[in-house]
Amino acid sequence: MTCFTYGQDKKYVTVKKSYEVMGGDFDITVISVDEELGYIYIQEALAEVQRIEKLISSWDEESETSLINKNAGIKPVPVSWELFKLIERSIQISEITNGAFDITFTPLNDLWKLDGSMESIPTTANVKARQARIGYRNIVLNSKDQTVFLRKKGMRISFGGIGKGFAADKAKALLVSKDVKAGIINLDGDITSWGTKVTGDKWLIGVVNPDLKGGIASWIPILESSVATTSSDGNFIMSGNKKYTHILNPKTGFPATGINSVSVFAKSAELSDALATSIFVMGLDAGLALINQLGDTEVIIVDSANKMYKSNGILLN
Repeated sequence: MTCFTYGQDKKYVTVKKSYEVMGGDFDITVISVDEELGYIYIQEALAEVQRIEKLISSWDEESETSLINKNAGIKPVPVSWELFKLIERSIQISEITNGAFDITFTPLNDLWKLDGSMESIPTTANVKARQARIGYRNIVLNSKDQTVFLRKKGMRISFGGIGKGFAADKAKALLVSKDVKAGIINLDGDITSWGTKVTGDKWLIGVVNPDLKGGIASWIPILESSVATTSSDGNFIMSGNKKYTHILNPKTGFPATGINSVSVFAKSAELSDALATSIFVMGLDAGLALINQLGDTEVIIVDSANKMYKSNGILLN
C-alpha cells in the first residue's frame, strides 16, 4: 500500500486485489482515502462483474442469454435493456468489421474443441453445416417490446469477444459513480483506467517486443482509456505443421491465421475487446485500415512472423 497526498489536502492510498472471475484473472487497483474503504470499493466492483457474468453467461441455464438461445427459431425473448443494448452494439461491430466479429459464432465452438480434447481437424462438410446456423443478420431486435429473437433453430449467441470488456467498463462506471478518484481494472487482459496514480503519474501499459521473447519494448500511458489484447497464446492445436488458434473466423468457419496478437487502445474496454477480436480475424491490412479510419482508437499488431505493426497514432519510446 502506498500513501500520498493526492490533489489538495487529503491523503490517498493505493489498494490492490486479485480474484478469479469470468474464467480469468480480475486484478483491480483503486485510489482511496483509506485502505478499508478501498477494499469495500473493490468488493463492489467484483460483485458488479459477477452480476454481468450471470447476465451474459451462456453456461448458466437461467441467464437471459441462455433463454435467448433456448428459444432460437421458436419465439422472441424479453430481456433487460442492458443486455438488449449490448447485443445491439455487438451487431454494430459486426457491421463495421464486415462480419469478422459475430456473437452467433458459438456453434463453431462445439466443433473446434481447442482445449486438447480434439483429436482431428473437423471436415469442411462439418464446418459448413455449423456455419448454416451462424450469422448476425439473423438476430432480430425489437426495441419496442425489448425482445431478442434468433431466426434459425440451433443458433446460439455468446459474448466471448466482448463480454469481459463490457464487464470491466461496468465495474469502472460503478466506481466512478461512487466518486472513486482513480483506478485501473484488468479483467483477463481487458484493461480500463481512470484518473492517475497517487503520485500523479499516468497508468502505464507495457508493450511486449516479440523479438525480446516476452521483454517489454515500450511503455504506453493510458489516461481515461482502455486496452484489450487478443493473442494466439491461448488454446490451440497443431495439425501437421499448422497451428490452429482458438480465435475462429465466423466467415470461413476455421481458425484465423496470420496474426500472433492484437492490442487495441480505445475509450472503452468493450470496444477495445471487440475490435481486438475482429482484427485478429480480419488480418493485418484490413485491421490497420479500419483502425486508421476510426477516431480515438489505435492498434498494435504482431503478425505470425513476429513482426510488429502499429496504427498512425501509436508512438513507442
